[in-house]
Amino acid sequence: MKFLDLAKVTIRSGSGGNGCVSFRREKFVEYGGPDGGDGGSGGDVWAEVVPALNTLIDFRYQQHFFAGNGRPGMGSQRTGKDGDDIVLKVPQGTEILDVDGETVIADLTTIGQKVLLAKGGNGGWGNLRFKTSTNQSPRKGNPGQEGVEREIWLRLKLIADAGLAGLPNAGKSTFLAATSNARPKIADYPFTTLHPNLGVVGIDQREFVLADIPGLIEGASEGRGLGDQFLGHIERCAVLLHLVDGTSEDVAEDFRVIDHELELYSEVVYDKPRIVGLNKIDALMDEEIAEKRAALEEASGGRVYLLSGATGKGVTEVLRALWAEISAQRAEAAAEGDDESWQP
Repeated sequence: MKFLDLAKVTIRSGSGGNGCVSFRREKFVEYGGPDGGDGGSGGDVWAEVVPALNTLIDFRYQQHFFAGNGRPGMGSQRTGKDGDDIVLKVPQGTEILDVDGETVIADLTTIGQKVLLAKGGNGGWGNLRFKTSTNQSPRKGNPGQEGVEREIWLRLKLIADAGLAGLPNAGKSTFLAATSNARPKIADYPFTTLHPNLGVVGIDQREFVLADIPGLIEGASEGRGLGDQFLGHIERCAVLLHLVDGTSEDVAEDFRVIDHELELYSEVVYDKPRIVGLNKIDALMDEEIAEKRAALEEASGGRVYLLSGATGKGVTEVLRALWAEISAQRAEAAAEGDDESWQP
């Protein structure tokens, strides 16, 4: 299945049916009077989060979603049939934005969550509604209310507890494959990851979701390489794992490149807790490891974990450090009542 995390669609709710102008005319009925029924209401447009979806690819092939119109009223006080609703089925983590691409209409983060995007028009009144003591034979009915048409953007931000960041070929996909059942593409050249991947990681009888996004390069905020288009997928993460390729000649500079690009993208992402890992230590001598670790600690201003995604060395310590940050934020959210279902 192809991955798509941004789509523009046109939606339109149904128009209400017209009210009916009708008079009862039956044999042996002396006073028939008005009996025009109301028009039916137009259908609504909804968005609903459904399970087993992780891409917006369906919206590449269908961009127009129109709800049904209400049927007009009829005589004998019969109300017209309401128009059928239409539901946009979206994956968990979908943001719905206005046509300007910035105004957030809804942020759908829970399975089963449903939001109304466009209300259907009301049905018009039939002439029976206008009967009064002074107007026994009204000859007017209301037209149905027009539906609402609008363009919206759907943007998917994957739901993950932790996210991987780093330059291309830093070993992010290898780390994801080694710690979860995910099977991302792995090769010895840059940009093997072309779209985000998710994996469920287990550590000490605990599980969390880890997201791997395509590698960033210097100038990503200006659109170089794959740009920063996928960074939105780590906005919801509790913690970032910043992997640095230990075989690089200048690990400190590699760290600064990603650090700068994260800062340019968003303060929200930049300010997230970050675990820094020196990867691929299996390819280094002890002296090189010590030297590069010291340089990376000076550049990052904090602890640097040593690991090898290929051999598994140091991976457990990194996963425990990630879990410590995740569990702390979950506990804080539970204390504030934002996540009552979570159990520590």
